[in-house]
Amino acid sequence: MTRIETLLHAAFAPRSLQIEDDSAKHAGHAGARDGGGHYRVALVADAFTGKNTLARHRLVYAALAELMPTAIHALAIRATAPDEL
Repeated sequence: MTRIETLLHAAFAPRSLQIEDDSAKHAGHAGARDGGGHYRVALVADAFTGKNTLARHRLVYAALAELMPTAIHALAIRATAPDEL
């Protein structure tokens, strides 16, 4: 399990979690040169129920704070509540 996966599981106990590493698509990019990766995460969790997009993204960024900006340079987030599927 990756560190991103571990942190997101601990914070949200997601019903579904997908992580894509897009770092190879950004080779040569300033953030990539410094070792920071580019990731996409899609997660479904009860914690997002009743929260707007900004609040959901803030929760995800808070959960991954220790990895920003060193291990994660860019992060695309799709955070969904179970009743939105």
